[in-house]
Amino acid sequence: MEVISKATELQERIKGWKQKGLTVGFVPTMGYLHEGHLSLVRGARKSNDKTAVSIFVNPKQFGPAEDYNVYPRDFNRDAALLEKEGVDLIFYPGVEEMYPAGYKTYVEVEDLENKLCGRSRPGHFRGVCTVVLKLFNLIQPDEAYFGWKDAQQVIILKKMVEDLNLPVKIRPMPLIREEDGLALSSRNIYLNQQERQAALVLYRSLLLAEKMIKNGEREAARIREQMVNLISAEPLARIDYVEIVDLQTLEPLATIEGDALVAVAVYFGRTRLIDNLRFISGVVEK
Repeated sequence: MEVISKATELQERIKGWKQKGLTVGFVPTMGYLHEGHLSLVRGARKSNDKTAVSIFVNPKQFGPAEDYNVYPRDFNRDAALLEKEGVDLIFYPGVEEMYPAGYKTYVEVEDLENKLCGRSRPGHFRGVCTVVLKLFNLIQPDEAYFGWKDAQQVIILKKMVEDLNLPVKIRPMPLIREEDGLALSSRNIYLNQQERQAALVLYRSLLLAEKMIKNGEREAARIREQMVNLISAEPLARIDYVEIVDLQTLEPLATIEGDALVAVAVYFGRTRLIDNLRFISGVVEK
């Protein structure tokens, strides 16, 4: 496994792979890897000749009051995990490598980025799209792997790829959970014991939505009301949003008829966690 920190060196390595006709699977991460990230790596390795992973805590997707400075980082641990998984290359740039002095260019996907998480994290998806497009340009992947846990991110990046005619296939992968149902997240480390237990209400709220949908309920307001009541009964939970939206446009739904996203964002102490389930072609995926 090779670790590269310079963009020019990365481009040379990728050029060599492409000249040999090798396909490249790419997994962009901010590090502090967990089983969710590793499931993406396994998907990339299974379907491609070469697998590249980026580890970069992107300052452009953090707000001024967010956790950029304390976001968990452990490169040696991450590298050991990726080497065990058979990754071919890690791109591990510094901030100055990605955003040199005088950097002025950003990418936005209008309408989609200001909904759900975008309302409480203004500029977040602008930063995500900018860094992902830069990484796509550097690595030129045939396929890029993202987890459904960040469903809004998946939807926005698929739209960016479509609108900009990028030659990469976005491969969304299943959301990975702990045995008790909590969605895996690098930010779970912030939770104390009481908050960790309280956070299970997220999964319970989604199971409630699943049960209502399977029982034939299609009125979004009724499902949402029951979810809000359940989460609000947990004293340590502070709701950011509970929404039921169209899976492509992210517009709120009155009635679930086509594909839908049931998404939640809730604070436990200072830690904001997200989770979701998707209702696709009449089947609930969570």
